[in-house]
Amino acid sequence: MGKEKNKKLEQLRMEHGYTYQNMADMLGVCKAYYWQLENNNRRIYYDTAKEIAHIFGLKPDDIFFEDSKRKK
Repeated sequence: MGKEKNKKLEQLRMEHGYTYQNMADMLGVCKAYYWQLENNNRRIYYDTAKEIAHIFGLKPDDIFFEDSKRKK
């Protein structure tokens, strides 16, 4: 019923060898909350997007708004 999974975020997490729990710990949230973010079952706020992007050395747009950049 939820939206499509954020495949870019999942790919980055897996490439870095992080689990859902690792990501949750780095963000200071519970594992279920992080899982909901990655699976687009929860709205992501810009501050959280910035924190996630910082973990991977990227900008939020590189992870969360990639599709809209291609359409330009």
